[in-house]
Amino acid sequence: MMAPRTQKPSPLAGEGIEPAARARNISRSVSHARSLRARMTDAECKLWFALRDRRFAAFKFRRQVPVGPFIADFVCYRARVIVEVDGGQHAESRSDIRRDQWLAANDFVVLRFWNNDVLRNLEGVLIALLASLQDRTKEVQR
Repeated sequence: MMAPRTQKPSPLAGEGIEPAARARNISRSVSHARSLRARMTDAECKLWFALRDRRFAAFKFRRQVPVGPFIADFVCYRARVIVEVDGGQHAESRSDIRRDQWLAANDFVVLRFWNNDVLRNLEGVLIALLASLQDRTKEVQR
């Protein structure tokens, strides 16, 4: 008979984070995303109406979804495109720069649009978004 192990093996999903702590972090992210879905801005609501139910060129979008340690306004996983609808508080935001760097390192493209652009020029926003989606899906198919 073998002696029982005295030391636990390293966790498969990362060093130093216990499964219970990881589950708490995920649970917090999901509940925070749910609360953001419940109180979307006018600009987010307008854009979501255009993107939901595969209405936009048959691309599937999800809204207010956790992506890694962040919550993205809108995500198209097929093209790995994230759309952020921002107000003035995001101008020159250092946290947005770090977030965009993390997302780019994980093969996401982040498109940022100002609230005013979505509210006043939705067609222009959708044209820019479609161009990016088409470019990204061509890259993914290669």
